[in-house]
Amino acid sequence: MEREAKKEAFRKYLESSGVLDALTKVLVALYEENDKPSSALEFVQQKLGGPSISEYEKLQAEKSDLQLKYDELFAAHRETCREVSFSIIVFLCSFWNSLI
Repeated sequence: MEREAKKEAFRKYLESSGVLDALTKVLVALYEENDKPSSALEFVQQKLGGPSISEYEKLQAEKSDLQLKYDELFAAHRETCREVSFSIIVFLCSFWNSLI
């Protein structure tokens, strides 16, 4: 009985959030297509506003490229911070020695 109550609550959640309506519209559009697409999944994704599989793969590749650039820039930033810190220490030591 508890399982049926959970299923009904989930169904109501999907209905109230508009998911059932959106899926129904997409499936009806797919059904009404005269020339069925080669990828039903890609059709559904596009109709729901998501990227196509090829767009998704392109975005994943772009993300990987950007992550590599970020890692390189972050490493350069850390090295610059080390160099600046060292320069400050050398300057302060020189300044301190000139006071003594």
